[in-house]
Amino acid sequence: MRILFTLLFFTSFSFGIFAQQVRIFDLQTGEPIENASLYNTEKSHSAVSDAAGFVDVSAFTNGETIFISHVSHLTKKTTKAALIAAGNVVYLADDENLLNEVVLSVSKFEQKEREVAQKIISLDAEDVELKNPQTAADLLDQSGQVFVQKSQLGGGSPMIRGFSTNRLLITVDGVRMNTAIFRSGNLQNVINIDPLTVDQTEVILGPGSVIYGSDAVGGVMNFYTKRPAFSFEETTSFSGQALTRYATANNEKTGHVEFNIGRKKWAFLSSISYSDFDDLRMGSHGPDDYLRPEYVVTQNGVDEVVENENPLVQVPTGFDLLNLTQKVRFMPNAVWDFNLGLHYSTTSDYARYDRLTRKRDGQLRAAEWYYGPQTWFMGNFQIDKKGNGDFYDEARLNAAIQYFEESRNDRDFGKTDLFTTQEQVNAYSLSADFTKKLREHRLFYGLEYVLNRIGSYGKQTDSTNGSETPTASRYPDDSSWQSFAAYVSGQFDIAEALTLQTGLRYNQILVNATFDDAFYDFPFEEADLNFGNVTGSAGLNWQTNETLNLRLNLGTAFRAPNIDDIGKIFDSEPGSVVVPNPDLKAEYAYNVEIGAGLRLGEKLRLDFATYYTKLNNALVRRDFNLNGETTIDYQGEPSTVQAIQNAASAEVYGLEAGLEYLFTKNLKLTSQINITDGSQEEDDGSEAPLRHAAPTFGNTHLIYRMKRWKFDASAVYNGQFDFDELAPSQVGNAYLYALDANGNPYSPRWYTLNLYSEYQIAKNWKATAALENITDQRYRPYSSGISAPGRNFILALKVGF
Repeated sequence: MRILFTLLFFTSFSFGIFAQQVRIFDLQTGEPIENASLYNTEKSHSAVSDAAGFVDVSAFTNGETIFISHVSHLTKKTTKAALIAAGNVVYLADDENLLNEVVLSVSKFEQKEREVAQKIISLDAEDVELKNPQTAADLLDQSGQVFVQKSQLGGGSPMIRGFSTNRLLITVDGVRMNTAIFRSGNLQNVINIDPLTVDQTEVILGPGSVIYGSDAVGGVMNFYTKRPAFSFEETTSFSGQALTRYATANNEKTGHVEFNIGRKKWAFLSSISYSDFDDLRMGSHGPDDYLRPEYVVTQNGVDEVVENENPLVQVPTGFDLLNLTQKVRFMPNAVWDFNLGLHYSTTSDYARYDRLTRKRDGQLRAAEWYYGPQTWFMGNFQIDKKGNGDFYDEARLNAAIQYFEESRNDRDFGKTDLFTTQEQVNAYSLSADFTKKLREHRLFYGLEYVLNRIGSYGKQTDSTNGSETPTASRYPDDSSWQSFAAYVSGQFDIAEALTLQTGLRYNQILVNATFDDAFYDFPFEEADLNFGNVTGSAGLNWQTNETLNLRLNLGTAFRAPNIDDIGKIFDSEPGSVVVPNPDLKAEYAYNVEIGAGLRLGEKLRLDFATYYTKLNNALVRRDFNLNGETTIDYQGEPSTVQAIQNAASAEVYGLEAGLEYLFTKNLKLTSQINITDGSQEEDDGSEAPLRHAAPTFGNTHLIYRMKRWKFDASAVYNGQFDFDELAPSQVGNAYLYALDANGNPYSPRWYTLNLYSEYQIAKNWKATAALENITDQRYRPYSSGISAPGRNFILALKVGF
């Protein structure tokens, strides 16, 4: 193995030295630039840089003019002779305008951002490198425009524009991650995405149902993972990187290694990441209500409440996380591109921390409450084809299979029965997407099929002798959810600076479930739903002049009821149980958004957006009855019967504003603020605050760059929710919150000060160091059941080879 590694290393080294290769870097960051284009005046010769920034210039003569361009950098004019004289290295300066930045999410094909009416957040691998998020949930949180709730350390439930959980869509490499058991309660599936293998993250703010179908009500989070890089010579290229990271707040220990083997037509990328997290320490300055003074231990089969030696440490919260990725790419010519992606992620058991802090009659209620390993596998085969026929210019076929597994395990204090429910979902999807240029316009259209099959069972284990007996499963076993869809969308250049994007989608949804009455006497035997949904959108983007850009977007979205809505049985809160309800229909959202971008001179840029969304037929939890019974026994406790019903409507409105000021070429200030409000209709016709409308939140960054150094000093801040501003469901969960002077729950305002730094030690060595929450604030983001990290020192070292 050592000999093989040495041979590959020296082959790659000699390939870079002796072939006519140039390497392209970012002037500010020193990072290599992928997909930079080189071409001559006549465009008779051209080349493109690979993932490591290398590009072959053998096709060019020494004296001819070469243009080097990249979508986010200023075009450079040079000659081959000048490049060789400069040591085969060239630096490109950032294009501070970035009006031509390319986005993929709106149509599944590349579009210029200035032609898109919807607001898109873009995060790249550089953001991950500097901020070192522990999970993909933390990556979203650091964007400053996605609010993240956590019930435990192994979690992270995004909120976007007043919507959350199954009203937001997650995709990985174009494949929907949402399944038929994505619930209206908080979700943590996003943590299975490895941020160290993500190349680009794009978040659509607002509806995306025309392209993505059900669930894309409040937004779409698209994660695009790294692609294997080819060699541009006949010889094999070998490259890779290794990273190690440590963080003090939860004693994080992370290791990551990836390898890329490239041939001219074949390329392979392998990656492994492993993280070990201990119990999380909260800050020293804040409400005492968040402290963890005691916890439960079980010794010799007896539950006992013990004193916590350090009430700042949230016991138990630690867990492990493993991610594996294998990518294979085959590109026989310029027409065909085949990509196979295999992703596997799993966790250890991890505690549902907020459930372990609940009390009954002044005593901790649960002895155990934990999730079993959360496992995700995805195999994705994508074919891209260039065409010049009558029907398409580009075509993409995407076939994927996914497997999800999760379980819930809980035992009350002093009781011997451990209740377990376990679920598996096999998700299959097939989509075909096309784009066709019609003069100055573009047409996008496609078909999609999705099938989810759900397995679910429940058991009761006697912790004294290990004997097991079956209990009610969380979902109806062997149930299914299917979606058939067709869509068409168009980008029309009405005038030189005015673009219209409009589209229409039709979805047919089929849901089938059979209910087991062995444990409950249901007044129904099965759910067999078959209904259609139509959504549409229209958006205008007008670049009035170099100073002002205006956007108007109108859209509808829908969420079809899934197996979680129709068939689940679970304890939503102490003394309540949710039961199946097969009589449901889709909820619809109607959205309007107005945005503006201002560029004042070369230094100042401002961005504003305001939006309003109306949700009809909202699927919400309401009191229910089974055969006239409003109270039933659930796990030994009398519980009020509830069910998901189309019983409400909701309104969400808000304002987003961003600022960027360039003091010098290397120093800039950015700031973002998000204000969201909303209400939901209650049973008696009154209005109440919307649960997933986050408090005012934002951040401010002062960023300094030079060749080897990068610094980011930031402030992150959140507003306050008083008692009368909490949604009714949150008032009932007082254990999540601090208490005001009247003893009522509320969510206090908070802030953190943070400093991130990065240093390029040598060509292939980079170190990052960060100090988060410098003033050691004790705070808990709204609706969260776990307090955020206290003062946290992060140190990471990356080496490329």
